[in-house]
Amino acid sequence: MLNVTTLTELLEANRQFPRAITYHEGEKDARTVAFAELHERALGILHHLQKLGARPGDKLILFLGHNEQFIDAFWAAVLGGIVPVPVALGISDEHRHKLLRIARRLGEPMIYTERRSLERIGAFAAETGQTETFEALRRRAFLVDDLDDISRAGKVHTARPEDIAFIQFSSGSTSEPKGVVLTHGNILANARGATEVAGFNPEDVSLSWMPLTHDMGLIGFHLVMFFNRVHAHLMPTDLFVRRPLLWLQLASRIRATILCSPNFGYKHYLKVLGDRTVDDLDLQSVRLIFNGAEPISVALCRQFMARMAPAQLNVNAMYPVYGLAEASLAVSFPVPGAPLRTLVVNRHGLTVGHEVQPLPVAQREGIELVSEGKAIPYCRVRIADDEDRSLAEARVGHLHIRGDNVTPGYFESPEANAAAFTADGWLRTGDLAVVHQGELYVTGRAKEIIFVNGQNYYPHDLESILQPIEGLELGKVVAAGVRAAGEASEQLALFVLHRGEVEDFVALANAAARRINEQTGLEVADVVPVKRIPKTTSGKIQRHLLEEAYANGEFDAQLKTLAALREARGGGGGARSAIEEKLKGICETALGGRRVDVSDNLFELGASSLKLIEIHEQIDREYPGKIDLTELFDFPTIGELATHLEGKLAG
Repeated sequence: MLNVTTLTELLEANRQFPRAITYHEGEKDARTVAFAELHERALGILHHLQKLGARPGDKLILFLGHNEQFIDAFWAAVLGGIVPVPVALGISDEHRHKLLRIARRLGEPMIYTERRSLERIGAFAAETGQTETFEALRRRAFLVDDLDDISRAGKVHTARPEDIAFIQFSSGSTSEPKGVVLTHGNILANARGATEVAGFNPEDVSLSWMPLTHDMGLIGFHLVMFFNRVHAHLMPTDLFVRRPLLWLQLASRIRATILCSPNFGYKHYLKVLGDRTVDDLDLQSVRLIFNGAEPISVALCRQFMARMAPAQLNVNAMYPVYGLAEASLAVSFPVPGAPLRTLVVNRHGLTVGHEVQPLPVAQREGIELVSEGKAIPYCRVRIADDEDRSLAEARVGHLHIRGDNVTPGYFESPEANAAAFTADGWLRTGDLAVVHQGELYVTGRAKEIIFVNGQNYYPHDLESILQPIEGLELGKVVAAGVRAAGEASEQLALFVLHRGEVEDFVALANAAARRINEQTGLEVADVVPVKRIPKTTSGKIQRHLLEEAYANGEFDAQLKTLAALREARGGGGGARSAIEEKLKGICETALGGRRVDVSDNLFELGASSLKLIEIHEQIDREYPGKIDLTELFDFPTIGELATHLEGKLAG
């Protein structure tokens, strides 16, 4: 294991080691960059940053969609003592709002991006009255388009373990995002602890499609792999979304040993796989498939592993773990190669302080939890009551962490820090858990968070987005994460106070789904009319009661009626041209065979950002280069998009 104390030392130590990073852009489109070349490129980019005035301690927003460009810029900043701040590009207004919020929060950051992305942010800022923030950012922008010479090396800054290595802003938040400060020492402690348990080594080969703006992507499958001199393979997230089967085809071809995905990735892969065989895959080299980033579905783990058995995937390769950005990622790992361990408990007995009693799997009230192992070295966990006092084993409580890998706090957020840390120095994760026979089982969450597609969202943020719609003022609409019977992952549902007839609810439901979709890129599974919104005596919304009622099928009849009403109100017209017919077929396929009329708004139909990527991919195959992904927001119906496309084709 490398004896380094900073990421700067790590890059220098790996400079001449014969390993590389391979960037995949398609089935047969890949570029391999040796560690020595990465070092050289980082120094060349650093020269340009310093020429623009960047100094140690300055913040550099990385607003890039290309993995190789991101990695180059990240290490350039590290070498110069400049603090990288990864921000996801995204395609929705909320992603653009988030970038501008982060820019204001950082003070006077620099930004490294493409000209096209910067222009889009500028146009959005002008529309939303944020021109001053954008202009300050534009003055300190370095564009990838202008990078034409990296022959001159920048000046390396000598970092210390306690220096900030980078800032990870909370994913998915639609209000003021919190910046998790991670030091060089935090990240290397995490890498050492994870390595001591998982046994990463230079003979491993990793493959990841997770975004580099996500802690699993950047820390888990770049920094930890780089620390262990692993040959890492990276594929773009949107490539996985468009062609999920390519993921394991590549894994088979490169003889990958380490893979990863959250719930939604396994589900997406299996959905597209359908009833195809996997006999052409050889996955026997895979020793660990990390499963994290959102609550883990035991049923989905088993389904995926059973489906991959003909590909010779080791039956014990599934590796459920627990972590979060505040821990520099890893908190607890199981023993590698051990069978999946689960615990069945009464779903109604998971309150703080309650002692869990294992139940037979067959019991109706049982919920099956998966073991996420034990705390990795250099990190500790405790289960505490509401007063932050330690609880005995087998009792449910708040999950706290502390250790060398745990963040010193949030960027310039004294209120957030006061809320996050206990008086005796433990970090509150916001999750509830129990330790049973020495192993950690996460039972739920104490703070209200919705997990969708590996990202976390705060319900009140989503509810605030709906305020401009008449009838959806705060207190009259509840955003919640729901999981219907048999579903492997959470979906977003909106519960709306409505005491009128169900027939009068359709327009309001469509408006709510459309606004969430347009603003955040999230798909709303259902908008549910409710006669009352349950609240405590102090007025706090009891989301869990609505979630339980949904899971128990109490709203099924109303939802069935709403679906029938929407179908009856369709008839906005079939295709009137060959282009409309083609677009109609593409959209209906992406939306699971659902009928789409030419006047239907895709966002009202639940076209999430993932589905929009699928739709755009198919349109681009039929009409190469004619439609940009963002234009699906400008022309959200088939009729509007067809007219726009016809104009482009005529031109």
